[in-house]
Amino acid sequence: MKIIKKILLVLLALIILINLGIVVSGNTYLYKATINTYVGIDDYTLFDNRTIEAGIPVPIPEASLYNKTKLSPEFKKYLVETQTIAFLVLKNDSVYYEEYWDGYDTNSLSNSFSAAKSIVSILIGIAIDEGKIKSVDQKVSDFIPEYYHGLNADLTIKHLLTMTASFDWDESYEGLFSKTTKAYYGRDLKKMLLDFEVTDTPGKTFKYQSSNQLVLTYILEKATGKTLSEYASEKLWKPLGAKNDALWSLDEKDGMEKAYCCFNSNARDFSRIGLLYLHKGILNGQRIVSEDYVKKSLEPISATDEDGNAVDYYGYSWWLSDVDTVNYFYARGILGQYIIVVPDKNIVVVRLGKIRKGHKGLPPHDYIADYVINEFSNNHENKN
Repeated sequence: MKIIKKILLVLLALIILINLGIVVSGNTYLYKATINTYVGIDDYTLFDNRTIEAGIPVPIPEASLYNKTKLSPEFKKYLVETQTIAFLVLKNDSVYYEEYWDGYDTNSLSNSFSAAKSIVSILIGIAIDEGKIKSVDQKVSDFIPEYYHGLNADLTIKHLLTMTASFDWDESYEGLFSKTTKAYYGRDLKKMLLDFEVTDTPGKTFKYQSSNQLVLTYILEKATGKTLSEYASEKLWKPLGAKNDALWSLDEKDGMEKAYCCFNSNARDFSRIGLLYLHKGILNGQRIVSEDYVKKSLEPISATDEDGNAVDYYGYSWWLSDVDTVNYFYARGILGQYIIVVPDKNIVVVRLGKIRKGHKGLPPHDYIADYVINEFSNNHENKN
């Protein structure tokens, strides 16, 4: 009994020491990260959120052939196996197909994950149009004096948009001690971003880092005098005619948006982002962001990846690709959140779900785009 008692006392002492270490180091995010082992599409329920208010909704019309198309058994199986919760296809600005699974519907919120990066990019473009930011070439240190040193002083907004900032940041949700995990579950994003250090010449190397959108958000706050959600509501969500309020998850109550992810909305309202860029910055008869910014957003960046290969697949926080010589661009999230836009076919696709997985030798975005292009452009060319 004495041995067992000693072992229990030692274990208790270890637990106390570990907890003291966590508290003293300021890494209390580890508690939430340990309990919630995997990130999920409903994680907004774990966090404080700020509302992105919708205004007067503008309905998206349904095509005369709405839901007349039957998905192939193979594609339907793929959607089910990847735990898709929403699949939506718009052609010629009308809904041709939509389906929901697992209790989700047209009004259900779910996490965009990194598709939010494209939304932040649009807001930067709007702020430039308004003159609140001079251009993408404006120095970050104009807004963040803490960056007036070393390589940080060379950093521009364009470097952030194009993922060529080269911060000391490890992009991983899997490691408990990674900066991405700390940002996701932690409670002081502003402190984190003020400590970021640029480790290589900005603009030279493409390194996908969620840190960039945090810095862009801080710049937007400084430039506009509004929170990211307030600015998004006024300049984007209301003009888009969104039906539902959206939520942007925060690091703490009344805190800062987790801007690299965590914009929570539904398939139909997400599709409006795609429609906006399909129409080069105009929606509902209103210019929301300049055509010039949209055009530049979708041009491949002039940088190489860490292996020295040219990056022809990324713009201003938008991904670029093609299937069967048909070009398209898209926003994407880690669990297969996609807003896919195929300009030549006048198509917008939204897929939301819990698993991102390729099929038939294609990455998931190419497989989904290829299927939709072939199914909906070949069989439904006539406009309503």
